[in-house]
Amino acid sequence: MSDLLVKLYELPSSAPHLEKLLAGGVEIRRAIGPEKHAVVEWAEKEFSRSWASECDVAMSSQPVSCFLAVKGKKLVGFACYDATLKGFFGPIGVDKKAHKTGLGTALLLRTLEAMRDAGYGYAVIGWAGPVDFFRKTAGAVVIDGSEPGVYRNLVKAGPR
Repeated sequence: MSDLLVKLYELPSSAPHLEKLLAGGVEIRRAIGPEKHAVVEWAEKEFSRSWASECDVAMSSQPVSCFLAVKGKKLVGFACYDATLKGFFGPIGVDKKAHKTGLGTALLLRTLEAMRDAGYGYAVIGWAGPVDFFRKTAGAVVIDGSEPGVYRNLVKAGPR
């Protein structure tokens, strides 16, 4: 999978997406420290150990660089930045039951806005899976020659 590049100075606003979700009882907000273990455990259970590791890094940053989608007190999605490398967006994960609800769009845009507000002009979406989603939602473009990019020599954990 290739990396993508997003111009943060040309982002559409997350506001209408956030309002729609809030009306349905879903809040998107920056995570706080006491939630670290719950977020990391959920990311590993629902997605992968690698994503859990990236959530751990994002939850350990100041300010925290992980946004959560919460319904009631239940986690239904997350998105991180500066977890793989500075200037990288991701991972992003949404509960399977919440697919096609606009949750991924809101998480993506809100997190990219935080990157812009932190002073970034561009964001790299590393090893992007749903390229069409990122292209349509944030205007992302493929970075030629970026596969496997920074992920080429990843150390993998052995069996537990």
